[in-house]
Amino acid sequence: MKDIIVAIDFSKGSVHALEYAIELANLSHANVSMVWVDNLSGNEVEFANTSKELRNEAKNDFAELLSKYKDKLTHGKLSAKVRKGRVYQELATYAKLNDCSLLVVGAHGSSGFEEYWIGTNAFRVVSSSSCPVVTVKYNYDIKRGYRKILLPVDHSTHTIQKLAFAAQLALSTGADLNILALNSSGLKSMQKVVDNNVSKAKKQLDEKGISYIVDSINSENLAADIIQHARMVDADLIAIMTDVQNQANSILLGSFAQQLVNNSPVPVLTIHPKNNFTI
Repeated sequence: MKDIIVAIDFSKGSVHALEYAIELANLSHANVSMVWVDNLSGNEVEFANTSKELRNEAKNDFAELLSKYKDKLTHGKLSAKVRKGRVYQELATYAKLNDCSLLVVGAHGSSGFEEYWIGTNAFRVVSSSSCPVVTVKYNYDIKRGYRKILLPVDHSTHTIQKLAFAAQLALSTGADLNILALNSSGLKSMQKVVDNNVSKAKKQLDEKGISYIVDSINSENLAADIIQHARMVDADLIAIMTDVQNQANSILLGSFAQQLVNNSPVPVLTIHPKNNFTI
């Protein structure tokens, strides 16, 4: 894995996301880049000191984070970057320009509790980033490590595209994969399509020697049932596809992904169908 980006706004949630990224980077031998975006403009600046003062404060806060966490990153380098503009656009641009492997964002969920800009921008980052994004709750136990990754598989043609990146994570972290076959319609013809996608996933994993199990559910409330299944199998990550541009082609898109990001106590990995990863 190459560089991991962490969205930082200096809230407890974003610092927790940094700690999560460092744990993952130590397993995958990656660098970690903290990115803060100055998103204040116009009249907003008048109520929050000048932009220069704001950036100086951010640099001081970054210095503290670097001092505290640089030695915790055992196989890579910890760095800090400052950008100006819309939060989700700047994070997506930075990830693309630097060919980063993963972006980690803190998520406060739907409780209404938000600190700085993390809470309002988490799903926008998920929707805009060309690289995979992990959203992690501020109270998630990051010391759990990676033991099991849950992969929901539906009837769409691109549902197993996430398999390559998830398998890469499994190889680098020693985690097992739990394939979860999904059928929201109950139709036998649809189940055949799902089963075919599961067979493709199993073949790829067998070729790489990655351990996995397969479960299946029929449900009309997939987000809730996936979260319930993640709890039941004690999963450490839920990997899904998301594509807000084309919500009609899959049950694992748009509002569904947002429900998981908002409500899952387990970190959620989201990947756009246009991404093509190789193990």
